Amino acid sequence: MVADRRQARTTAIEKPLRRRSERSPVSAGILAYRQGDEGLEVLLVHPGGPFWRNKDDGAWSIPKGEFGGSEDPEQAALRELSEELGPAASIGPLRPLGEIRQRGGKRVVAFFGQAVFGPANLFSNTFELEWPPNSGRRQHFPEVDPAEWFDLDTARIKVLSGQVALIDRLVEAVP
Repeated sequence: MVADRRQARTTAIEKPLRRRSERSPVSAGILAYRQGDEGLEVLLVHPGGPFWRNKDDGAWSIPKGEFGGSEDPEQAALRELSEELGPAASIGPLRPLGEIRQRGGKRVVAFFGQAVFGPANLFSNTFELEWPPNSGRRQHFPEVDPAEWFDLDTARIKVLSGQVALIDRLVEAVP
Protein backbone atom coordinates (compact mmCIF):
# COMPACT_ATOMS: atom_id res chain seq x y z
CA MET A 1 0.00 0.00 0.00
CA VAL A 2 2.80 2.46 0.92
CA ALA A 3 4.62 1.58 -2.30
CA ASP A 4 1.39 2.27 -4.28
CA ARG A 5 1.08 5.76 -2.73
CA ARG A 6 4.74 6.49 -3.35
CA GLN A 7 4.38 5.41 -7.00
CA ALA A 8 1.28 7.59 -7.38
CA ARG A 9 3.13 10.64 -6.01
CA THR A 10 6.15 9.93 -8.21
CA THR A 11 3.92 9.76 -11.27
CA ALA A 12 2.06 12.92 -10.27
CA ILE A 13 5.21 15.01 -9.98
CA GLU A 14 7.12 13.09 -12.67
CA LYS A 15 10.32 12.71 -10.74
CA PRO A 16 11.47 10.32 -8.05
CA LEU A 17 10.97 11.27 -4.44
CA ARG A 18 14.12 12.06 -2.55
CA ARG A 19 14.49 10.72 0.91
CA ARG A 20 15.75 13.21 3.42
CA SER A 21 18.87 11.95 5.08
CA GLU A 22 18.40 11.25 8.73
CA ARG A 23 21.52 13.24 9.59
CA SER A 24 22.47 16.60 8.20
CA PRO A 25 26.11 16.96 7.19
CA VAL A 26 28.42 17.93 10.03
CA SER A 27 31.35 20.31 9.68
CA ALA A 28 34.12 21.26 12.07
CA GLY A 29 35.66 24.70 12.10
CA ILE A 30 37.76 27.22 13.96
CA LEU A 31 36.95 30.77 14.93
CA ALA A 32 40.43 32.29 15.09
CA TYR A 33 40.88 35.48 17.08
CA ARG A 34 43.53 38.06 17.92
CA GLN A 35 43.81 41.24 19.93
CA GLY A 36 43.87 44.12 17.43
CA ASP A 37 44.46 47.82 17.95
CA GLU A 38 40.73 48.37 18.50
CA GLY A 39 40.07 45.20 20.53
CA LEU A 40 39.15 41.63 19.72
CA GLU A 41 39.18 40.64 16.02
CA VAL A 42 38.10 37.41 14.31
CA LEU A 43 39.30 35.78 11.10
CA LEU A 44 36.63 34.98 8.52
CA VAL A 45 36.91 33.50 5.05
CA HIS A 46 34.91 34.29 1.93
CA PRO A 47 33.96 31.29 -0.22
CA GLY A 48 35.58 31.18 -3.63
CA GLY A 49 33.97 30.47 -6.96
CA PRO A 50 31.46 32.20 -9.18
CA PHE A 51 28.37 31.69 -6.99
CA TRP A 52 29.83 33.82 -4.18
CA ARG A 53 31.66 36.40 -6.31
CA ASN A 54 29.19 39.26 -5.73
CA LYS A 55 28.04 38.34 -2.23
CA ASP A 56 29.57 40.01 0.82
CA ASP A 57 27.47 40.76 3.91
CA GLY A 58 26.15 37.49 5.32
CA ALA A 59 28.40 35.36 3.08
CA TRP A 60 31.60 34.99 5.13
CA SER A 61 32.31 32.01 7.37
CA ILE A 62 34.72 30.51 9.83
CA PRO A 63 37.18 28.13 8.13
CA LYS A 64 35.34 24.80 8.28
CA GLY A 65 34.61 21.61 6.42
CA GLU A 66 32.80 18.30 6.67
CA PHE A 67 34.27 15.37 8.52
CA GLY A 68 33.54 11.68 8.78
CA GLY A 69 31.96 9.92 11.73
CA SER A 70 35.19 8.34 12.91
CA GLU A 71 37.26 11.53 12.60
CA ASP A 72 37.93 13.67 15.65
CA PRO A 73 36.17 17.06 15.19
CA GLU A 74 39.13 19.04 16.55
CA GLN A 75 41.54 17.33 14.15
CA ALA A 76 39.10 17.92 11.28
CA ALA A 77 38.88 21.61 12.20
CA LEU A 78 42.69 21.90 12.20
CA ARG A 79 42.86 20.15 8.83
CA GLU A 80 40.28 22.52 7.35
CA LEU A 81 42.10 25.57 8.71
CA SER A 82 45.26 24.40 6.97
CA GLU A 83 43.46 23.54 3.70
CA GLU A 84 41.58 26.82 3.53
CA LEU A 85 44.32 29.21 4.68
CA GLY A 86 47.55 27.41 3.87
CA PRO A 87 50.68 26.66 5.87
CA ALA A 88 51.22 30.28 6.95
CA ALA A 89 48.31 30.09 9.41
CA SER A 90 49.20 29.12 12.95
CA ILE A 91 46.85 28.75 15.87
CA GLY A 92 47.31 28.30 19.60
CA PRO A 93 45.55 25.70 21.74
CA LEU A 94 41.92 25.18 20.80
CA ARG A 95 38.95 25.37 23.10
CA PRO A 96 35.42 24.23 22.22
CA LEU A 97 32.74 26.75 21.23
CA GLY A 98 29.99 24.17 20.95
CA GLU A 99 27.73 23.30 18.07
CA ILE A 100 25.41 25.42 15.94
CA ARG A 101 22.95 24.60 13.20
CA GLN A 102 23.03 26.74 10.06
CA ARG A 103 19.93 27.70 8.06
CA GLY A 104 20.34 24.81 5.61
CA GLY A 105 20.43 22.34 8.51
CA LYS A 106 24.19 21.72 8.50
CA ARG A 107 25.63 21.29 11.97
CA VAL A 108 28.95 22.96 12.76
CA VAL A 109 31.13 21.85 15.66
CA ALA A 110 33.31 24.87 16.42
CA PHE A 111 36.51 25.60 18.31
CA PHE A 112 38.39 28.82 18.97
CA GLY A 113 42.00 29.76 19.41
CA GLN A 114 44.35 32.70 19.17
CA ALA A 115 45.92 32.85 15.72
CA VAL A 116 48.66 34.47 13.72
CA PHE A 117 47.83 34.91 10.06
CA GLY A 118 48.43 37.55 7.44
CA PRO A 119 45.64 37.44 4.83
CA ALA A 120 48.20 38.24 2.11
CA ASN A 121 49.64 34.76 2.80
CA LEU A 122 46.39 32.99 1.89
CA PHE A 123 47.03 29.76 0.00
CA SER A 124 43.73 27.92 -0.37
CA ASN A 125 42.86 24.55 -1.85
CA THR A 126 40.95 24.68 -5.13
CA PHE A 127 37.88 22.92 -6.46
CA GLU A 128 36.79 22.17 -10.00
CA LEU A 129 33.44 23.24 -11.41
CA GLU A 130 31.82 23.31 -14.84
CA TRP A 131 31.60 27.03 -15.52
CA PRO A 132 29.64 28.56 -17.11
CA PRO A 133 26.93 25.94 -16.48
CA ASN A 134 26.33 23.52 -19.36
CA SER A 135 29.36 24.88 -21.22
CA GLY A 136 31.44 21.72 -20.95
CA ARG A 137 34.32 23.86 -19.63
CA ARG A 138 35.81 22.86 -16.29
CA GLN A 139 37.52 25.55 -14.25
CA HIS A 140 39.43 25.57 -10.96
CA PHE A 141 38.46 28.06 -8.26
CA PRO A 142 39.98 28.72 -4.84
CA GLU A 143 37.99 27.28 -1.97
CA VAL A 144 38.52 30.58 -0.13
CA ASP A 145 39.04 34.08 -1.51
CA PRO A 146 39.88 36.12 0.56
CA ALA A 147 40.40 35.78 4.32
CA GLU A 148 40.25 38.87 6.52
CA TRP A 149 40.39 39.98 10.14
CA PHE A 150 37.26 41.84 11.28
CA ASP A 151 36.31 43.71 14.43
CA LEU A 152 33.37 42.08 16.19
CA ASP A 153 30.65 44.45 14.96
CA THR A 154 31.72 44.11 11.33
CA ALA A 155 32.15 40.34 11.70
CA ARG A 156 28.54 39.99 12.85
CA ILE A 157 27.44 41.66 9.59
CA LYS A 158 29.81 39.71 7.30
CA VAL A 159 29.36 36.20 8.73
CA LEU A 160 26.60 33.75 7.82
CA SER A 161 23.63 34.40 10.11
CA GLY A 162 23.85 30.95 11.71
CA GLN A 163 27.44 31.59 12.79
CA VAL A 164 26.82 34.87 14.66
CA ALA A 165 26.26 32.82 17.82
CA LEU A 166 29.86 31.61 17.60
CA ILE A 167 31.12 35.19 17.76
CA ASP A 168 28.89 35.84 20.78
CA ARG A 169 30.23 32.70 22.50
CA LEU A 170 33.80 33.77 21.76
CA VAL A 171 33.21 37.15 23.41
CA GLU A 172 31.95 35.38 26.55
CA ALA A 173 34.92 32.98 26.61
CA VAL A 174 37.84 35.33 25.92
CA PRO A 175 38.82 37.59 28.82
